[in-house]
Amino acid sequence: MEGAQAVREALAWSGDVHEVFVTVDAQTRSADLLRLAGSRGTPVSVVTDRAMAGLAETVTPQGIVAVCSLVDVPLEVALTGTPRLVAVLVGVSDPGNAGTVVRVADAAGADAVILAGQAVDPHNGKCVRASTGSLFHVPIARAGIDEVLAACRGAGLRLVAATGHAEPDLDAERASLAAPTAWLFGSEAHGLPDEVTAAADAALRVPIYGRAESLNLATAATICLYATAWQQR
Repeated sequence: MEGAQAVREALAWSGDVHEVFVTVDAQTRSADLLRLAGSRGTPVSVVTDRAMAGLAETVTPQGIVAVCSLVDVPLEVALTGTPRLVAVLVGVSDPGNAGTVVRVADAAGADAVILAGQAVDPHNGKCVRASTGSLFHVPIARAGIDEVLAACRGAGLRLVAATGHAEPDLDAERASLAAPTAWLFGSEAHGLPDEVTAAADAALRVPIYGRAESLNLATAATICLYATAWQQR
C-alpha cells in the first residue's frame, strides 16, 4: 500500500501489515501513522529517498508504504451469510477500472467484489491505488466464471448482466433491483461474453440520454451499483 491514506487503511485492517517504510522527510507529516503502526507492533523502517523510489510505483512517491498480506479470500467466504449486493468483474483486465469498481462497491455498501475468469490481480499496484484503501473494506474473491455464477445463485443472488445491447434499461426495471443482486460487468473493450449474458437472469443497460456512444466501465458500474443500493434501502 502506497501513500498516507492507503497506509492508514492498511493499519486499521484486521489482517497482517508486515512492515512500514517511511522517508526522513515523511516522518513528520506521517507521525500519526507511525504511532498507529507502533501501537499494533508493526515494524517501521526509515529509508532513503532512493530506496523509497525503488519501493514505490508512482512517479512522485508520498514517502510512505506498507507491506501487507494478500487480501483476497475464498469465494465461499466472500459470499458468506445473505449477501444482497455483489459486483462481479468478468475478465476485466484494466487495473484502474477494477480498483475503481472496488472503491465504488465499498461506497455503495456491496457485500463482495468477485473477479471472475481471466481478470486482473486485485493486488496489482494500480488496482490497489485506485481502490484507495477499499480493498480492506469489502471481501475480494477470485474464481472461474462458471464457479462464480453457480456460487452467486447458491447464495440467493439474482444475476444481472450490465450490457449496452440490452433492451430494458435501469429506469424500466428499477423495482426489480430491490432483490438480492449480483451485477455482472465485462471488460471495457469487449463487454461480457455472450454465454455469460445468456446465463444471467436479466440483462440491463444504463440509459444514455445524450450523444455519448457509451460509458466507461467504472462509471457504468457506479450507476448500476448505486441504483441497486437505493432500491434495496
